[in-house]
Amino acid sequence: MSPPSSVQNGTFRVGDLVVSGQYFGRVKAMFNERNKRVDEAPPSTPVLLLGLNGAPQAGEKFRVYEDESEAKEVANKRAQILREQGIRTKKHITLDEIGRRLALGNFKELNLIIKGDVDGSVEALSDSLQKLSTEEIAVRVVHKAVGAITESDVLLATASDAVIVGFNVRPSSCASRPAENEGVEIKTYSIIYNAIEEVKSAMEGLLEPKVVEKIVANVEVRNVFKFDKATVAGCYVLDGKIFRNSKIRVVRDGIVIYPVGEGASAELQSLKRFKDDVKEVPSGMECGLTVKNFNDVRVGDIVEAYEEEEVKRTL
Repeated sequence: MSPPSSVQNGTFRVGDLVVSGQYFGRVKAMFNERNKRVDEAPPSTPVLLLGLNGAPQAGEKFRVYEDESEAKEVANKRAQILREQGIRTKKHITLDEIGRRLALGNFKELNLIIKGDVDGSVEALSDSLQKLSTEEIAVRVVHKAVGAITESDVLLATASDAVIVGFNVRPSSCASRPAENEGVEIKTYSIIYNAIEEVKSAMEGLLEPKVVEKIVANVEVRNVFKFDKATVAGCYVLDGKIFRNSKIRVVRDGIVIYPVGEGASAELQSLKRFKDDVKEVPSGMECGLTVKNFNDVRVGDIVEAYEEEEVKRTL
């Protein structure tokens, strides 16, 4: 069912082929203002019509076509334009979305508009929030003022992709609807500490997680067996537990000799207990192992097994 329409010129009849906005279809039925069925509508006659494949927006004009293919083409082109506009429309940032939003490069910026009840509160909140800035995330106050949150604040937030922070103030009636339509977030607080903590938590979600190495085992080489295709190290697990898929490095006299280079990693080619392949060997047990692409293993070397884990960074 389409919304009520009013004929501006010409006579509108049941069976006419209509295009309105991105929707089209043949009119199957019409009803007048008394909800009585009519077959035609002369100029200035309001009618409720059935037959379109969707409900046009209020204010859309409708036009009658004779050629169905032409009507369909016009409607499809309009639908395509609306889809492209929707794709290009920028989604404004919110505190909830910050943790999922990746900025260009390694630098990120959080724009804020601050409104408060008195000058002192505005300045205190502005200073506290700007002090949350780090080398990776800059907090920038694009506007601060005393008074209610107005429509001009929403327009500025739309242009600068900012979050509006209100302290002991509320948005005016003419600001709430534009903010909702534009997707601008308005956060209101009555305690400064709560505002600081919420923004801080949102920013921590923006920080890239830090990769931390955790040593899971130290294995001492106590004997070396050289074969044509591999060098097998007879080892003793000093502490922890070494796994077949562990990342490893070979340490000699306290110096890492393999692999060498920042970001380089090495792995085991095999891990055995006696003649059997195993997935892990715990502390206090002997094992035999070979290091992938490395044969210069010597007695006394330490094979250090480690794993990498991402740790959420805080400000």
